[in-house]
Amino acid sequence: MLSVRDVMLQKEAFTLGPLSFDVPEHSYFVILGKTGSGKTLLLESLAGLQPVKGQVMFHGEEITRMLPEERGFGFVYQDFALFPNLNVRDNIRFAGRFRAIEDAEMLFDDVVDFLGIAPLLDRSITHLSGGEKQRVALARAIYSRPKLLLLDEPLSAIDPTLRTAIMIALKQIVTRYGMSIIHVTHNFREATFLADRIAVMMEGKILQVGEAEEVLHHPTSLAAAKFLGFKNILPASVLGFTEDRRLFSVNPNAILFSRHRQDREHCLSCTVEEIVIQADVNKVISRVGDRTLYAKLPKTMFAKLQITVGERLYACMADRDIMWLPEAVALEEAS
Repeated sequence: MLSVRDVMLQKEAFTLGPLSFDVPEHSYFVILGKTGSGKTLLLESLAGLQPVKGQVMFHGEEITRMLPEERGFGFVYQDFALFPNLNVRDNIRFAGRFRAIEDAEMLFDDVVDFLGIAPLLDRSITHLSGGEKQRVALARAIYSRPKLLLLDEPLSAIDPTLRTAIMIALKQIVTRYGMSIIHVTHNFREATFLADRIAVMMEGKILQVGEAEEVLHHPTSLAAAKFLGFKNILPASVLGFTEDRRLFSVNPNAILFSRHRQDREHCLSCTVEEIVIQADVNKVISRVGDRTLYAKLPKTMFAKLQITVGERLYACMADRDIMWLPEAVALEEAS
């Protein structure tokens, strides 16, 4: 549906791109990246608010140099950008002032019911909470019947107690109203919950793009793995592969500690350096040679083993729990 090819933009000292990716029809596409990585600038480029080099195609038509109003995209900014001089009802209906909205009354009633904002319709925008403003901003965007909905950090100003309810509503928009969504965020929980596809973005570049499950669990670069929070990124030499320059990662939850070598593919001699007691699991930080190994043990397992700081143990892991990164890099880069 949306095809971005070699899009590039220079904004003062910041360079966006070149970027290439596709957003399928009726999908929820999340751009995940740190603050300052260029996510909002990318959304504005797609909306036509920033001039870019490269090519943007929508349903086979080139829209690279189309005006924002000609693209028909909806945009919900981080600060909602509601009109303070209009009440909630008039904010939602705003698009109807400039063009005919198909099945306007039916759509209005459905959006109001869907987002649970009927009690707010006659309220002033200035008297709404963050969560209420968010729902009104979404209602206004949906009511305009956008061809594509662009969301800029839509949950950043929302009380954490309301986020799950709003995320459920966001996910339902795709099927209920037959539109695609591009959602930018720095929040991993949002990305995991919402995304069909994810693009990982850093310093104006896309490190990886693909199905959400694949991107979150199988990063294709060291930079993506570190950004996604992968622990235990270690050189192959830790496992005894002396000539292998690849890196691997092992899930902290998949490590089994023992005082005796176990019948697993890999059992590494280690020394316990630190134990962190937590509500659900205990963290065990150990040293394998000159490398740090992080593990998470269930409370029952920790109580059974009675691990102590300074103790020498075996940290065992199976081949199936080891994820190899495809790139070969200098060993010091894994630190």
